[in-house]
Amino acid sequence: MSRTTLHVLRIVIMTAALGVSTIVLAVPTSAGQPATQALNPPPPPIYTCKAVGSGTICEESQVVVDPAAPTDVACPGFQIYDQGIEHQHAIRWYDTDGNLTRRIVYGRWTEARWSNPLTGHSVPYTQNTTATDVLATPGDFDSSTRTERGENVYHASDGGRPVMRSVGRTVIGPGDALLEYSGKQWAIELFFFGDESVLDGVCAALG
Repeated sequence: MSRTTLHVLRIVIMTAALGVSTIVLAVPTSAGQPATQALNPPPPPIYTCKAVGSGTICEESQVVVDPAAPTDVACPGFQIYDQGIEHQHAIRWYDTDGNLTRRIVYGRWTEARWSNPLTGHSVPYTQNTTATDVLATPGDFDSSTRTERGENVYHASDGGRPVMRSVGRTVIGPGDALLEYSGKQWAIELFFFGDESVLDGVCAALG
């Protein structure tokens, strides 16, 4: 599992598809006194940074349009595809030495769905998440502990009751160690404990 992903619920299961492009639309962020110090690690170009008394704060807002692409999740006889629009806002805090100490990423998905390319059936879902990384060693992402909170709900295409749902809190430490989690979370049960039965409702809807 990659620690560079936004959260355990959705992006952690995404697999990049060759030839499939992602459209990113930047949203202007508030300006301030430009940062003058070197930052470690440097934020991606989409971030806008400003100097503050405690160091530097960098922010970005973007809309990411993900076309249909295969995931790491499969049902008997077919691979699940995922697509949707992510509305993201992220903030990074750097200390007076220019080293990253904390990051928060807020994500909201719209027009999102899983699908079966063999049948054309799909399962729409909604998702809202907040992921917070706290770095034990400033500037070293490998030392971060990530706390994720949110909800991820999959519905049958006929608008019936949810066929799969995640809600709760997850804490993942260095080395992708699962430190704690609460609530009902299909991704934790599947990827950490190997319980494939959590997909039964989705697989039946897509089959």
